[in-house]
Amino acid sequence: MTSFRTLDDLDAVSGKRALVRVDLNVPMAGGQVTDDTRLRAVVATVAELADKGAIVLLLAHFGRPKGAVVPEMSLEPVVPALSRILGRDVTFVEDCQGVAAQAAVAGLAPGSVCVLENTRFHAGEEANDATFAQAMAKLGDFYVNDAFSAAHRAHASTEGLTHLLPAFAGRALQAELVALEKALGSPEHPVAAVVGGAKVSTKLEVLRHLVAKVDHLIIGGGMANTFLAARGVNVGKSLCEHDLTETAEAILAAADQADCTVHLPYDVVTSKEFAANPPTRTVNVHEVAEDEMILDIGPAAVEALADVLKTCRTVVWNGPLGAFETPPFDAATVALAKTAAALTREGSLVSVAGGGDTVAALNHAGVTSDFTFVSTAGGAFLEWMEGKELPGVKALEGN
Repeated sequence: MTSFRTLDDLDAVSGKRALVRVDLNVPMAGGQVTDDTRLRAVVATVAELADKGAIVLLLAHFGRPKGAVVPEMSLEPVVPALSRILGRDVTFVEDCQGVAAQAAVAGLAPGSVCVLENTRFHAGEEANDATFAQAMAKLGDFYVNDAFSAAHRAHASTEGLTHLLPAFAGRALQAELVALEKALGSPEHPVAAVVGGAKVSTKLEVLRHLVAKVDHLIIGGGMANTFLAARGVNVGKSLCEHDLTETAEAILAAADQADCTVHLPYDVVTSKEFAANPPTRTVNVHEVAEDEMILDIGPAAVEALADVLKTCRTVVWNGPLGAFETPPFDAATVALAKTAAALTREGSLVSVAGGGDTVAALNHAGVTSDFTFVSTAGGAFLEWMEGKELPGVKALEGN
């Protein structure tokens, strides 16, 4: 486990200003928050600091304004929803640095919570500019990073501030790092990884990293078709990156060298059209017709994969097994997710999942709360699965 300080390492904070990096980049429609998942994730850290009398100043980005002030990307409309979720008043300051921001912050009482304006309204944010980081640092006495979803970016508010103020991991970030350590850092073996999604090209580094870390690699989604093609299977009209079959072969060879068993479907659900509830066939992978598309893993393969999970102690999951947004091609993802959830409830499996499509798929299956940990981080979770160092996490080490 990497070494970093948490809120447990903080001395008395009453009256001190906490600069807390959070993720408030939530979906909006008509000026209203349509999904408050990320807002709920900040509650533990904000409430703990405010209850101890800290002045909590929330730093976050919204959208991609590219260093310019874009009114439609202001964080101000997020404030009412955040206030409701926190159950306490939240104020708003129209900048995250400068004289006006300093004056506004100076008037806040201990226990106050305040959202500072979009850090990306300043070009210095994404450039990790030292001068901009110093300007933000003047607002706070210490820094807390509670935004794992932005930890893969070396920005001023995620990396730069750690060099200027005493830095700590917030509760959400702490929970994320502990869960990820259990999943791949020092997991209980056997370990299975479920990797789905449309294209191999988007997850090449993930697959290359995992074959050396896990005992079982379960490949689903459109990317499974590329691996099937690499093994000489005719996949018909299925989504398939035929130009990457040699790459797929190399990954399979690396898995053999690492004693990692790769699981590809041997029965599949096909259709001649990609639409909701079309005519389908469930066939052996060698019986896919030229005018058919593989759109899900078949029931026999799902049953075999469930048996694999029953032999495992840990599973890390990223991506659906089929075109889960379109019924009936959600069946395999739902069935295997329910198996993982049941094993987790029994205490025999540690299950960690992440990535946007994955969260949506687990929500669809109704099992999100049964998994050991589900990360809402997209890019950061993927880069962690690739074995990459995350700048926002690395900067906390030994601080």
